Formats: sequence, structure tokens, C-alpha cells
Amino acid sequence: MKGLSFVAPSKPFSDNPMVRINEVGADWIAVTPFGFSPNDEPMVRFNTSRQWWGERAEGTIETIRLAKENNIKVLLKPHVWMHGSWIGELDFDNDTDWKKWESDYTDYILTYAKIADSLNVEVFCIGTEVKKSVKKREKYWRGLIRAVKKIYDGKLTYASNWDAYQMVQFWDELDFVGIDTYFPLVKSKTPTIEELKKAWKPTVKELRKFYQKTGKPIVFTEYGYMSIDGCAHKNWELEDQRTQIPVNQQAQANAIEALFEVFWKEDWWGGGFLWKWYPNYKGEGKGRRARFRAADYTPQGKIAEEVLKDWFKGRKSK
Repeated sequence: MKGLSFVAPSKPFSDNPMVRINEVGADWIAVTPFGFSPNDEPMVRFNTSRQWWGERAEGTIETIRLAKENNIKVLLKPHVWMHGSWIGELDFDNDTDWKKWESDYTDYILTYAKIADSLNVEVFCIGTEVKKSVKKREKYWRGLIRAVKKIYDGKLTYASNWDAYQMVQFWDELDFVGIDTYFPLVKSKTPTIEELKKAWKPTVKELRKFYQKTGKPIVFTEYGYMSIDGCAHKNWELEDQRTQIPVNQQAQANAIEALFEVFWKEDWWGGGFLWKWYPNYKGEGKGRRARFRAADYTPQGKIAEEVLKDWFKGRKSK
């Protein structure tokens, strides 16, 4: 899967965004219709008028339709955003609240599973980084998988956070292991490709063992690096500071190049989805927006975009 994580736009497309995706050589996109959970409240809000167009059902449907018209395959990847926290930390101290949240979440997932089935989406993701829920509520997740399978005939995965894939107990019911891949690698501002490849070795060994244990191919349902100093370490700790840290396109490019050099040759690796790609990108803009995008995960207009083309178009991957 030579994939890109497609950013949901706030308004309908002004131009066909799939043209640029074809130009970079990607053959998959991940489409993310967000849901929202207020911090510590047992509810999931989704498909509301307050959300961006691309996050709602209508925008999701149009995005998938355009992808299909342009011979691009789709991973439909719902993701709950929790205000003031991270969805992996979602937790309740009583069964009643868990069941309230799970009822809403089931409605959310089945809504998009029906869309996935109606549009012949190739892969549907039943959840993204719901770390504590997956650990504590295995019975619920197995029931959800059965419910999805009744209405959707494509392949299924779950997108685990990089540090939680081994605690997921229901890989046996899915088609491949999905990992949002943000493993900390090297602390230095601009690590070399060789330093990064060396840092990957222990993780590659563990992933290979996990594949042998489960028999399921592994796909990086997300991977990516900001274009700033130190982006190949704990990048989630840098996100709030990204506009204050020096821009470093080479660090981003080296990190992506090293990942491809390490994993492309592994027969158990099914590819992945680079986080992230803006539709109708017209440069970085001005002011705060320019500073943000210059430091952000997108490879667009940066050295990293040429790295993607080299691998996605087969110049290096053969």
C-alpha cells in the first residue's frame, strides 16, 4: 500500500485533489471521518453540522468517489478525537458509562461501515488508537467486528498505537495488523539514514516475530515525521512546539527514506499511509499558517516529496 493519509477539507473540493496524489505515485489514501468525545463523557458525536465538510458523511462519500474515479484504493479509517486528551486514554470507572460510550461508538462505526460497503471500499478500520478500551473491553470489540462483518464484505483492520499493538487480542478476527507507527528512533536534530536504519533494528525484529505469531501482514496505518529538528524521536512531544523549533526538511526526508529502506524488502510488510497529505495544496500560505505547514507532517513541496516519488514510482523499490 503506497498510501497517503488524506486530510479532510473544511469545504467541498475546488479542484480534483486526486491528480496530485497520482502524480506522487500513491495508489491508496486513508480517509478519516472524525468523531468527537468530550473529555471523560460517555458519548461520541459524529456527522454533525459543526464538523468540517470532509469529516462528515457527505464529504467522506465524495472523497471516496473521486478516489475511485482516479484508480486510487481506499482505507476508511474512523478516528475519535477526544477534547483535551488523547482517545487512547479514554477510560470510565463503571460499566454503565462504558456501555453508553460503546453504544454511540457502534452507531458511528456502523454508519461508516455501511458507506464503505456501498462504495466498495477496499479496507475498513474498526478503530484508531483506542488503547485502554481495547485492553479492557475485548468482548465489546469482538462483538463490534461481528456486527461490521454483517454489513461490510471488504477487509478489516484496527489501527493500534505503536506501543499497544501487542495488547490487542482480536487480531485473529481481522485481515491484517494495523499500527500507527511513531516509534522513537534517534534524538539528534538531523540523524543520518544509517543511524536511523540501525535504530530500527530492534523494532523490526519484534514486528517480524509478531507477524510469525499472528500470521497477519502488518500495515502502517499511519507513519510520518514533522519537518523539524529532532523529528525522528518522540514527535508527539514536539507537536505543540512545532512552530518554535527550527524547520529541518532533511531530517524528515532522512526519516522517511530510512523507513522505506528498512521495511520495503520485508515480505510481511504491507506498506502504509504517510501522515499527512492536504488536498488542493497551494503552498504554505502566509503568517501562522505558513509556519505551521513548513514544520508540519506534510511532505508537500519539501525534500520528502521527492523521496516518496522515488519509492512510490519504483525508482528505488525495484
